[in-house]
Amino acid sequence: MAMPERKPKGTRKGYTTGACSAAAARAAVLGLLEGRVPEQVECVLPNGQTVIFPVLDGWSDGLRAQAVVEKDAGDDPDCTNGAHLTAEVGWLEAPGQIELLGGDGVGLITRPGLGLAVGGPAINPVPRKNIEYNIRLIAAEALQNCGLTVTISVPGGAEMAKKTLNYRLGIIGGISILGTTGIVHPYSTAAFRASVVQGVEVAANQGQASVVLTTGGRTEKFVMCELPELDDSCFVQMGDFLTPALDAAARCGIQHIIIGGMVGKLTKMAQGETITHAGRAPVDVELVADIARSIGAPGDVCDTIVAQETARYASECMAELGLEYEFHVELAKRVIATLENRYPGRFHISVLVCDFDGNKLAEAGRI
Repeated sequence: MAMPERKPKGTRKGYTTGACSAAAARAAVLGLLEGRVPEQVECVLPNGQTVIFPVLDGWSDGLRAQAVVEKDAGDDPDCTNGAHLTAEVGWLEAPGQIELLGGDGVGLITRPGLGLAVGGPAINPVPRKNIEYNIRLIAAEALQNCGLTVTISVPGGAEMAKKTLNYRLGIIGGISILGTTGIVHPYSTAAFRASVVQGVEVAANQGQASVVLTTGGRTEKFVMCELPELDDSCFVQMGDFLTPALDAAARCGIQHIIIGGMVGKLTKMAQGETITHAGRAPVDVELVADIARSIGAPGDVCDTIVAQETARYASECMAELGLEYEFHVELAKRVIATLENRYPGRFHISVLVCDFDGNKLAEAGRI
């Protein structure tokens, strides 16, 4: 007998916190209607797919009911994997109304700009609609005479939130209930890209004139130390998504762009790469050699830079020659020139350069 085909490691899909919350809410409402919470429940995802979820810790006393769905993030490295999305439901003296509340472990919105009410729970619009949709599918008759209150909570959510950038968006005390399709795609670039755009939009909605785009944690820590006068909302970890970040900034009217980076990613930006991931395109070593040549590096060193094929090697060569500062200033200027050519007259662009330990090497542009 042929063995079933195994999915390659790292490709197994999972379910969002929003999908798990909707499933828990549907199971809890079934418990309220039928007197017993089922051990598994169907849930219609925002993408229209119907999925069966196992249900944990269900109870009902006729007035209130609770159900828990454990999040399975698939092969995505997600800090909410294994979280217990918990829905507690009860009757409400308001026919047809479904009141959605956030309980323990669900973040609280403290700033405008997220499309959610300040003071309300961090349950995004699509999950809100999906939770309500699943409830109305099974409780339409009961809702003719009364309403329902639904409280979503996540035990341990406050600790999980410390591993996210929620605080930067003004979300405190817990995680966000997220998801646009209901499905978590492994190592989802789409989700990260969306978070970058959202970060820029939040800065704009806070009235910030500047956005500081960084390529990762070390560069962000570096620029935060360099620019302590800026509000936390100005800082956005863009990763490899330079163009989506800049497009969002242009759309939102942000005028001043500050980029914090190290030699490798900055070289990708200078050569005009729209996505700066290492695997997308090689570093243009001819460009790196040209920068070295322009600041007076010897020809044989420039030839060696071309042969080695890494921007970091060029940086190390310049340090040995005492040209490290000049090299990184020129690199920063090339980044600015490339981006100003792409977005003519749109931004004032500045670049801050650090080494691999987060120490400042150079800057260019009007900081």
